[in-house]
Amino acid sequence: MKGPAKNKIIAMIPARYEASRFPGKLMKDLNGKTVITRTYEAAVNTGLFDEVYVVTDSQKIFDEIINEGGQVIRSEKEHECGSDRIAEAVEHMDVDIVVNVQGDEPFIDKNSLAKLLEVFEQEGAEEIDLASLKTPLKESDEITNPNNVKVITGKDDFALYFSRFPIPYPRDTSAKVTYYKHIGIYAFRKSALMDFYRLPMLPLEAAEKIECIRYLEYGKKIKMVETSVKSIGIDTPEDLEKARKLLS
Repeated sequence: MKGPAKNKIIAMIPARYEASRFPGKLMKDLNGKTVITRTYEAAVNTGLFDEVYVVTDSQKIFDEIINEGGQVIRSEKEHECGSDRIAEAVEHMDVDIVVNVQGDEPFIDKNSLAKLLEVFEQEGAEEIDLASLKTPLKESDEITNPNNVKVITGKDDFALYFSRFPIPYPRDTSAKVTYYKHIGIYAFRKSALMDFYRLPMLPLEAAEKIECIRYLEYGKKIKMVETSVKSIGIDTPEDLEKARKLLS
């Protein structure tokens, strides 16, 4: 008797050239290779994916990945967010799980990604539309920083809400509450991703500017997986300098 079919899992790295805070950052040199090439190679080297692709609006990034022997897809449409860019790319692919890897995070933690993918193999996995990562926040300035998206979950670790505001509000300061930062690495069922692509933005997502709220507003279930690993993203020239030191 055959066991359950294994999920086909691919990684998609959405890569915009014109990042608002640090334009062209994905093509910056990171100790002999560009940031986007480092990220692509790190995703491949995890060994967790059947295939890895960069999906981009930029001819420069497209040519870079081709020249490095990687797989890359050119976006045909303009997109508001990474999920839409990925959805266009995978629409006609035969795939079960799509992992969104951030193009500006070349230090991918394999263990965190493996934990994320494990939820689709566990009992009750059919309830999960997508999964994502969270990490505890300890410092009050991290908790109040609107650039850190916070997430609250129920006892079964499904997301209840995401906000740039500190949630929950600490009306009772004696209550023992851990605040969690949402790390924007997602593993989607393809069907949930395509629903996201076709459904219009609603007011909560528009107000917070947090794309995963759209899934909640349409009743999708997001499983959150805790990790202690802090993601290292390259959002500023200072981040790039830190990354160069870390690699050396």
